[in-house]
Amino acid sequence: MIPRLLAGLSAVPVLLPLFALVAVAAHGSGDLWPHLLRFVLPQALTETLVLLGGVGLFVVLVGTGTAWLTSNYRFPGRRLLCVALVLPLALPTYVAAYAWLDVLHPAGPVQTGLRRMLGLTDPRAIPLPEIRSAWGCILVMGLVLYPYVYMTARIAFLTQGMEMLRAGRAAGAGGWRLFRRIGLPLARPAIAVGTALALMEALNDVGASEFLGLRTLTVSVYVTWITRSSLEGAAQIALLLLALVAVVLWMERWGRRHGGRETATPGRPELRPLPPLAGWAATLGCALPVMLGCGVPLAYLCWAASVRVVEFGLPPDLWRWAGNSAMLAGLACACAMPMALALAFAARLDGSRRRLGGTLLRLGMMGYALPGGVAAVGLIVALGQLDALAGLLGRWAPPLLSGSVAAVVAAYVIRFLAVPAGGLDAAYARIRRETDWSARAMGAHDGWLLRRVHLPLLLPAMAGTALLMLLDAMKELPATLMLRPLNVETLATALYAEAARGTYEEGAVAALALVVIGLPPILLLALATRGGEAARSPRPETGTGWSRIGAFIRARPTPPAVPRLVHRPAPRPSPHG
Repeated sequence: MIPRLLAGLSAVPVLLPLFALVAVAAHGSGDLWPHLLRFVLPQALTETLVLLGGVGLFVVLVGTGTAWLTSNYRFPGRRLLCVALVLPLALPTYVAAYAWLDVLHPAGPVQTGLRRMLGLTDPRAIPLPEIRSAWGCILVMGLVLYPYVYMTARIAFLTQGMEMLRAGRAAGAGGWRLFRRIGLPLARPAIAVGTALALMEALNDVGASEFLGLRTLTVSVYVTWITRSSLEGAAQIALLLLALVAVVLWMERWGRRHGGRETATPGRPELRPLPPLAGWAATLGCALPVMLGCGVPLAYLCWAASVRVVEFGLPPDLWRWAGNSAMLAGLACACAMPMALALAFAARLDGSRRRLGGTLLRLGMMGYALPGGVAAVGLIVALGQLDALAGLLGRWAPPLLSGSVAAVVAAYVIRFLAVPAGGLDAAYARIRRETDWSARAMGAHDGWLLRRVHLPLLLPAMAGTALLMLLDAMKELPATLMLRPLNVETLATALYAEAARGTYEEGAVAALALVVIGLPPILLLALATRGGEAARSPRPETGTGWSRIGAFIRARPTPPAVPRLVHRPAPRPSPHG
């Protein structure tokens, strides 16, 4: 009973902003709603749908194509590209937009170099396409988010039944036909999961959309609250954004339900060598997303940061920004890990997804689908009501939660609780039930079972998921912008402020710091994904959407010997001596 009660208390914070949003939106926004309905919502909804459609198409084409090539063919540089194709995930979307915006600026390195080569002096002499547009935002976001589809699709291709591919080749099916008739239908559930993750990241974005001139629904939520100080209007737009998230999740479930099922025994893929010309074309096709998604932005950030450091030194507030980012993310991680453990343990005790423990686990993981702006608006309302209740106890009581560090930490916990909860749930799936039964047979209660049996087996997964949540929280921008206390800057908000002022060199150091922080875990993930070719589990985890965490919990832990709980009395002496 106690584990389920703790799991229920852990799921409550995720539902709190949703109820608060509905309550405040029902009051209406007065005279502001006609203005929003006429001038804001049509443009915001149109640009959001265009962005989602473009990003979805881009990540499916690039992620699935590169996954198929690296999983089934041998070409120059394939082993290196298997790792490199994951690296763009180390860049937040707003960092990539920030870098590309200055790279392609008339005064940036690309146009300046071209003018010097051609002997031109007019800054407008080379009419390159304007990156501040819908296509520019789609391209920048797609180059950062395609690894979601690449990883899930690649795992699906590596774990498909090789017999079906061999049968297709024996029947005369070539590369394209084999992909279209066999590979793609079997991998469709994994592609749907990766695409849904990418689209939810696109919906959560504020920085890249605003930098590149798009007024999406998420940007409109932020502007309505900050500029117009209308909490009701922001809540109404947030509910519309939440409806779009529900549509994305429904499409993901539809894609998985109508996709193929893996019916054959997985085996080692047969890498077929490509002809020289086709092989180099495959190398170029796989290297181009890496160079544009990670190589060019990272090279620019290194160059701009070095120029800034050489001329003026490090920004004086850099360590304060980094310390605030680490403090907020660390507090959120410290709060989320016990909650995630309670949710996963309750689901483990119930054993079935349809029982109370499984339902509470799914409720606790709902926050990952909430865009940061939506969670922030809901928390503003909920924490304001809690402060009002606290004020009733004493007129002297100041607001304790609104605009405080606790509000930012709560937003991080709500948004990213799904990362450790999903990782621990996946780790529990690899612990045999016989371990629990043996402990129960020796008289173990729930607390002893968790402390002495489960925790030693879950420690690798807990460490990996805690690291992932820490990095995700440090990169979170919308919720931090809307909830942070006054004069509290993180690396993400400092970068946003410098980009808004147009001082790109000043923000390059903060942007590079964010990339450097996120690069090592992404490298580990990429190496683990590559290592999956040698040893694969016959039960792929593509249906869960937690491929980012699977690398940390891939190996099956060996259950420890369960010590005796009940003292066994010494045998009685025989009456016959």
